[in-house]
Amino acid sequence: MSLTVAALYHFTRFPDPAALRAPLLALCEAQKVKGTLLLAAEGINGTIAGSRQGIDAVLAHLRALPGCADLVWKESRAEAMPFGRMKVRLKREIVSMGQPDVDPRAAVGRYVAPRDWNALISAPDVAVIDTRNDYETRIGTFQGAVEPGTASFRDFPAWWQQNAHRFEGKRIAMFCTGGIRCEKSTNYLLGQGVPEVFHLQGGILKYLEDVPEADSLWQGECFVFDQRVSLTHGLAPGRASLCHACRHPLLPEDRARPEFEEGVSCHRCAENFTEADRARFRERQRQVARQGRA
Repeated sequence: MSLTVAALYHFTRFPDPAALRAPLLALCEAQKVKGTLLLAAEGINGTIAGSRQGIDAVLAHLRALPGCADLVWKESRAEAMPFGRMKVRLKREIVSMGQPDVDPRAAVGRYVAPRDWNALISAPDVAVIDTRNDYETRIGTFQGAVEPGTASFRDFPAWWQQNAHRFEGKRIAMFCTGGIRCEKSTNYLLGQGVPEVFHLQGGILKYLEDVPEADSLWQGECFVFDQRVSLTHGLAPGRASLCHACRHPLLPEDRARPEFEEGVSCHRCAENFTEADRARFRERQRQVARQGRA
């Protein structure tokens, strides 16, 4: 049975996010919905999967929370459950940037609809910045985008401070997977005095859903944080899989490299683990294989 996958975020003020956790988790479990939802004083973020009925029940609950009546989400499909269990976690931030003065409720970059994005990023006075992490950008990004090469979103402000001079006189267009990181990064750039900042509305996922492949400036696949690993145009499943040692995405050509061993290592992490680590990973992989045959 095909499942509905809903990716969502919403910035609002929750006075007591801890009080919201138990009822939300109980509803998800009752509806057999799985995934991860993050709660913080600044709002909610996450991706969940389940039956149409289950997803609708959870979304109705979320929209009834304080300040969430206009919550929006993006949907895709999965033929198998992409999550192992349901987690509702309390966090300091729903997406961690480590900048206490950043508040997307105050101001964000100008939203650009997916069908208007190509014209914007093709303009000669526009610099396009991919706000995602390095392991995400390796398997896909927009044509001509600047990749900061950050290992964590918390590294973005430091990268900008070191590289801001490169973008003087440019309009800045920013994008990420679903839009949440751009809510914070565009607010941050506005706070740094950048006069014109734009933001791909709905992120890469909405672009891949709305823009036909023949017209697309997207190159490669889009990493997603679930067992599907990557999506491509039309939100169809991509070719990527995960290295279960370093948790980074691998394309088929990466799996063909000599450093790759299923569940043990890939070319990006083969030198990062000891032989004892690899022995432990091999035993874990044997257990996974046995469970798959059971």
